[in-house]
Formats: sequence, C-alpha cells, structure tokens
Amino acid sequence: MVAGRMTGMTTPTAQIVDAAAYAQAVEDAVKAAAAYYAGGTSPLDDDAYDQLVRGIAAWEAGHPKGVLPDSPTGKVAGGAVQGDVPHTVAMLSLDNVFSPEELTAWTLSLARRVGHEVARFSVEPKLDGLAIAARYTHGRLRQLITRGDGTAGEDVSHAIGTIEGLPSHLAEPVTVEVRGEILMTTAQFEHANEVRTGHGGQPFANPRGAAAGSLRAKDRAYTVPMTFFGYGLLPLADTETALAARLGELAHSELMVQAAAYGVNTTATTAVPGIVADTVEQVLARVQEMAALRAQLPFGIDGVVIKADLAADQQAAGSGTRAPRWAIAYKLAAVEKITRLLAVEWNVGRTGIIAPRAVLEPVTIDGSTITYATLHNPADITRRGLLLGDHVLVHRAGDVIPRIEAPVAHLRTGDEQPIVFPEACPRCGAGIDTSEQRWRCENGRNCHLVAALSYAAGRDQLDIEGLGHTRVVQLVDAGLVTDLADLFTLTHEQLLGLERMGETSTDNLIAAIAAARNQPLSRVLCALGVRGTGRSMSRRIARHFATMDNIRAADAEAMQQVEGIGAEKAPSIVAELAGLAPLIDKLTAAGVNMSEPGATPPSPADSEADDPSAAATPAGGGPLSGMTVVVTGAMTGILEQLSRNQMNELIERAGGRSSSSVSRKTSLVVAGEGAGSKRAKAEDLGIRLATSDEFAALIADFL
Repeated sequence: MVAGRMTGMTTPTAQIVDAAAYAQAVEDAVKAAAAYYAGGTSPLDDDAYDQLVRGIAAWEAGHPKGVLPDSPTGKVAGGAVQGDVPHTVAMLSLDNVFSPEELTAWTLSLARRVGHEVARFSVEPKLDGLAIAARYTHGRLRQLITRGDGTAGEDVSHAIGTIEGLPSHLAEPVTVEVRGEILMTTAQFEHANEVRTGHGGQPFANPRGAAAGSLRAKDRAYTVPMTFFGYGLLPLADTETALAARLGELAHSELMVQAAAYGVNTTATTAVPGIVADTVEQVLARVQEMAALRAQLPFGIDGVVIKADLAADQQAAGSGTRAPRWAIAYKLAAVEKITRLLAVEWNVGRTGIIAPRAVLEPVTIDGSTITYATLHNPADITRRGLLLGDHVLVHRAGDVIPRIEAPVAHLRTGDEQPIVFPEACPRCGAGIDTSEQRWRCENGRNCHLVAALSYAAGRDQLDIEGLGHTRVVQLVDAGLVTDLADLFTLTHEQLLGLERMGETSTDNLIAAIAAARNQPLSRVLCALGVRGTGRSMSRRIARHFATMDNIRAADAEAMQQVEGIGAEKAPSIVAELAGLAPLIDKLTAAGVNMSEPGATPPSPADSEADDPSAAATPAGGGPLSGMTVVVTGAMTGILEQLSRNQMNELIERAGGRSSSSVSRKTSLVVAGEGAGSKRAKAEDLGIRLATSDEFAALIADFL
C-alpha cells in the first residue's frame, strides 16, 4: 500500500513440499506465536509469520487428513496462549485480506450470510498492540484481562493506573466491559527504552513487544506509560437490563461514540478516526487514506479493520471459532522486518557531522530492498546495545529513511562483536569533537568542503547554475576556493584556467555567481547549512529577524521566538551562528545580500509576545496573512516551473505559513494535478481548496 494509489498487496506464501516440512512449519509457527503473544518477542517478524501460516493453510487445504492438532490455523492467537479468566463473550482474532479483490470477495460472502447487501461498514485503523478487556463495575475499573485463547485470558489488573486513555472511573456509574488495544506511542516507546536500558536491561525490539512485556511485568523496579484505544463496548452479566439491551442494539459506530462519552480513548481523537462507509469503494478509499498517513502517525498500525456496522448484520453473520464473520482486517504492507547487522560505516556530512550507517543483510520491506539503515549517532548505538552480527528489527514506513529499532537479543548466538567507534575523523584524520551526541570532525565544514559548497550552490539555496559537483571539485583541488565566500571573489581568468572552461561557460558562471549575491537572506542562511535548520526553518528565521545582524545579535531566548525552535534547539543554533561569524563577515564583505525582502525586524514587544509566530508576518500582512497553506500535487500554469521550495517561499512572502501536512489548523490546500490523500483529507475536514490558477490569482502581487 502506497500513498496516492491503491494496490493489491501480494503476500508471499511459504512453500511446503511434504508432510515433514509441514510438521516443521507448524512447530515453528506455534513457537513464534507463543513468543509473540506471551512476551512480545519472536524469531519471526509479522510478515514472515503471515507467510508461514498461509503456507500451512495452503498445505492443509490439499491434505485435509494430515492436519496436525497443534496447527495454528483456525485458532485465536495461533493456539499458542491460554488464560484462566473466562471471557463473557469470546474475544476472537480477525481474518485477513491483502488486496481490494480479496476485500470485495469478503463483502460478497458477508452479503450471502446476512441475506442482503451490506450498505454500512465501520472502518478503523488496526492498531499494532495487545488486545485487552477492561471490566468496569458501577463506573470503576476493577479488572484487566488479556485475550488469551479467546475463551479465557490472563488477569493483568496490576497494570491499572499505568495506561493512558483507560480511566479509573467512567463518566457514568455503569457496569460494562470496554475492549480495545494497549500500545506504546513512538514517544512512549523511546521513553520506555531509555528507562529500561537505564536499569541495565536490553532495549525493547518494538513498541508492541514493549507494551506486551510491560503489561505483564509485576516485579520491575520501574513502570512505563502505555496508551489504550477502545474498539468495543459490551454488557457484563450484572449490567443493568435496560443498558444491556441498548448496547446490544447500537451500531458499532454508535458504541464508539458512547465509549468516548464515558471517557474512554478512541481513534476519534487521532488523525485516522473511525468512519462509516456505505460502499466498498468508500471503504477502499479510506484504506488508501490511512495507508498514506501511516508513516506520520505517533503509533503503529498494521492494517485497517472493516466491520459490518449494524448490530443486526453482525448477529446475522455470526462468528467462527477463530474470528467473527462480520469483520475483517485489511493488512497493509509490512514496515518491519528482521535481518542482520553486517557492519557500520562512518560517513562525514557537509557540516562535518560524523554519522554512523548500518550495513544490513538485504531485506525487502514494502517492495523496496533495504541494505542500509540510519543509526543516528554513537549514543544511539550504545543505548540500543547493538552488536555486529546482531539480528535487528528494521523499520521503514512510507518514504522515511529505514531505521534500526533494536537488536533481537533472544536470537544472539554469542558470536556477535562490539561496534568499534572511530577515534579520528574517518574522512580527513582530524580529531573528533564528542562533546555532543552527534560527533563532529574538528575541521567542521572544511572536512567535506566539496559537499558543503555543492549544497550551498543548489537550486533551493543560492541557485548558482553551472556550479555542479564536478566544477566544485575542480575549484577546491585548484586551491581557488577554501570556503563559501571564496566563490564570490573568483575572477574570469581563474575560471578560464580550469579544464573544460571556455569563454561562454566562464561568462555564464560569473553571471550566476553575481546573481547569487542578491538572493534573499533566507537562502543565504540555508546555504550556510546551520545545524538544526533547513529550508523551512531558514525562511522562518529570516522573516522573523529580517537581517543577518539581527540574527547574529539574538540570544537563545530571542531565537526561541521563532516558530518551531524550542529550548533545546535555540542554543545550538546561536552557537553555530557564532562559529560561522568569520565566514558571514567574509560573505558580507564580498557583497552578498544579508536581508530578507518584505520582512521587518521584531520590535521589543514582539519579542515578549506569547505567540512566537506573531513577529514573523511581514508588515502590511498579505493575502495569506495568518493562514497555514499546504501545497500538494503538480502545479500548472504560471506556477508550473516553481519548485516546492519556491512555492513555500512564495507563500511566506505573501504572509502565510507553509506546511507539509494537512490538519485542522490548515487554512488552505493548493491542490494541483494528481493531488491525492492530502486533498481527500482537506475535503473531509472542510478545508478550503484552490487550484493552481486560483492560487496564482490570489497571490499575483507576490509572483
């Protein structure tokens, strides 16, 4: 599943050739399920497990007399776990579909079961957590039970009070059971690993494993927060008769509204709230939208749950021994796989940052072969306890850079080796500044001058046409350029002396460099490559302070007045700018512009304002004053040749704020050709839409 289009996700099936291979597959699946459901660990990732079970089911379909009693097919949790607290109503698993065609086939099967075409479905995210039943008596939470084998679960009531979104008391004194998913958000997972490693433990492999292990832990010296999302509401044996009858008649969507009214957390508060759809096409459109948002969510989802919404349809469809026939899970492509860490490379970036990169045994995730993953910094390696040769869980969602979550410690053989950190810069051999989490070559930008200059000359920075990587290498090797400012002192004769530089190309490059002197301050700031900033942040800083002198005079407190700069980032930006003072002075002396057109410096009153974005709006406002604008799709007409960065600059010149994501705070979405999920979300939220031509007319004075 990818953003912008619907695809049939092909899930491979493990090939089982004979009875011996089948028996081994059953044994492997049962062991993996037991580890997964009991403690959140497993020798198999989710995708590998799905392939194995599908292979088992395929073999059993052709050999019905050879089915082993331990087979995971047709069993809740693969038949791997049991419990001692009986459920009032069976707590089943869900069957899966993997493509639009399979979903359509399921809806046709559902129609045959209920005797008519189902015209109302609820569509919710399939949360990647642990199913829990929470029992309330007269509004007070008294018991938590895991799903177990579906008929009985494990009592984990000791965890009451550690789970956000699951109140100790409901808003009404009712006796009910709330069912839902306990998980860790990304922030909770990072915090849990910090706490766990701080107590000498191995980091959790992934958020689901962390939630499963933490929920069951009774004797730990620490607790970590988790989050609950409700997806079911049903009566208990001693529920008031009238309430029990009403709960039995409500549609699923209505039950979720009631649960929220009781104070229970539901997906209604998230970017992927449950909705009601009338047709399969609407269901598939919602699946596509959720898949597109997946990488941005602060918690994991591994699919979308589709249910017959009406209680009468659910009752008519009934349930099997493993799963209800009125609900299905549309599985999304796996974003996590287990592979091996083969080596660690140490690369030096354009600002001198020394960044570790993991070299992996190739693994396919969501259709892409992954051979490298980010390791962030040496402290991250240490915190995660990584070793060379480790089996590691690799995460990749959407277009984000693959990252290693953690080692799969229970798969270690003893042959793993420590990761050796560099003692000198791997590029130039200079010393390493280790005073911050991100290590840096003591030569800074001069260590990788070619990369720094190539970046500065790029289209979204100084836009010096003709100054590509090869030409920069020539200039550096010839000793003509030792920093960014030297570009602006190059002479016609110096350039003519370079290989493959004729009169015309020399004249063109001299003209391009001269034009770059007049770029706005935001682009000059971006070209400097200040750590902790990028194109958007450089624009915000430039528009806030208006001149380079004002920026350099700002202390950390003043820098925090810029939207998006917090207490942690502000001091490092101020320090970085102080370190760049000689280069900035040299650029100023070379005639490079150091002001932002249309921006006015903040007054003392602005600096003390509660709203950090108040001073960022240029004098006179503009047609987009106070608006947050998102651009999506391909622009046409007069805007066709503008890059996305140039569009964002245009928005901010016109008084607005550019953003890359649509939310309730968005004021306007400029939807070009091929606009997909962002346009759909804007329509759902009732946000104003504009075509390329309409937007061009709106900001015509700023083009």
